Amino acid sequence: MRALVSARLGADFTRLWTASAVSNIGDGVTMAAGPLLVASISEDPALIAGAVFVQQLPWLLFALVSGAYVDRLDRRRLVVVVNLLRAAALAGLTLTVATETVTVAVVYAVLFLLGAGETVADTAMGALLPAVVAPERLPAANARLYATFTVGNQFVAKPLGAWLFVISAAIPFGLDALTFAAAAALIAGIRPAPVPEEPRPRGSLRGEIGRGVRWLWRHRLLRTLAVSMGLGNVAFGAAFAVFVLYCRQRLGLSDVGYGFLLTSFAVGGLFGTTVATRLTRALGAGTVLRAGLVVEVVTHVTLAVTTSPWIAAAVLITFSVHAMVWGITAASVRQRIVPAHLRGRVGSVFALLDLGGAALGALLGGLLAGTWQITTPFWVAAAAMAVIGGFAWRPLRGATRLT
Repeated sequence: MRALVSARLGADFTRLWTASAVSNIGDGVTMAAGPLLVASISEDPALIAGAVFVQQLPWLLFALVSGAYVDRLDRRRLVVVVNLLRAAALAGLTLTVATETVTVAVVYAVLFLLGAGETVADTAMGALLPAVVAPERLPAANARLYATFTVGNQFVAKPLGAWLFVISAAIPFGLDALTFAAAAALIAGIRPAPVPEEPRPRGSLRGEIGRGVRWLWRHRLLRTLAVSMGLGNVAFGAAFAVFVLYCRQRLGLSDVGYGFLLTSFAVGGLFGTTVATRLTRALGAGTVLRAGLVVEVVTHVTLAVTTSPWIAAAVLITFSVHAMVWGITAASVRQRIVPAHLRGRVGSVFALLDLGGAALGALLGGLLAGTWQITTPFWVAAAAMAVIGGFAWRPLRGATRLT
């Protein structure tokens, strides 16, 4: 079956998909081993939490700039160069760990570089995909990429990273360096992308970013998708920022039970990747996207009122199925609509709203739960999603014409 899928999507997609799979495993290994490495150097909770923050910070700082460069430069070569640079940074970190000269500052610097490279490479990969896959095959291609991320990054890599760190602290980072080098070699084998519909921009970066943002804002459907996703992530981030406390105080779960709920979330997401294409084909993209907004409201309301771990698990599985289907459908719609010369800049705006919304939501959720009750963020998220759904309902109908 996988061979048939690869044949339909083409050899270039197979290279791109394999590169994504390999680097996702490496990313997950580092995400698990990085905090463990900092914890082995310092027991300061702030320093340990900072290891996660410094890798996410580049998205807030550089997302739009990275998108502009993705539209300026050859995307295939850009991914190759960035992956080789990330491999070099990880090789340096591996050396300092192996020689016991590593410091928190060194770890932070490498993680920040990895995050900065991610803003370029991930944006370029998203812009490159429509150049190697036919428009009608984009939902299937995105579904496969999302499934690979879920399995490789969430299920396989994180426990593997922790296990390898126990064997030797340097091994996880050396493995990640090799995965980036392998990904670079695979992407280098992809045929050059077709010439875009218009010449690549050569104005000022600020002007190029502004043109991408204005183009997105003037497109009613994509504007609706971007704003819905950004505000939806604020609501999601607010509700789930205190999820571990919600599990203990509201559901009465132990740490093991909390882990079970997180696993159920990942299982639902994996299932969502297998049904996304069929649902979109059967119902139309507009129906799928609008139904997802209803699922969000129901999810937050149910979690606000229930005290049953089993109901919470069922709701989380349903929600994660929706989240994966919505993400795949929205990405496919965007990739079909956006002209080739704007894909980097428009994609970077979506990424900024995605991660920025979640970050703002996390701050808001902690404030709401600390001021009122542990369920307050869920009620606020439900109300917010109901309002978002009302505004987005009619514009999202237009997505059906693309399926």
